[in-house]
Amino acid sequence: MKVNYKPLWKMMIDKDISKGELRAKTGIAPSTFAKMSNNEYVALDVLVRICNAMNCGLDDIVEIEKY
Repeated sequence: MKVNYKPLWKMMIDKDISKGELRAKTGIAPSTFAKMSNNEYVALDVLVRICNAMNCGLDDIVEIEKY
């Protein structure tokens, strides 16, 4: 299985929030956002911080793709 962060990117566009603004709100490193841009796995606590900042659930920012 693979992860996909398209829902997060779409939500950020809808809420007019840049990656820089989200990084500032969450304290997430730029390298972590680079991983997410490449649909790589990141730690669950990172996703929880994003959910808290965006006021949403995990299923609102991550999709699981089956092969």
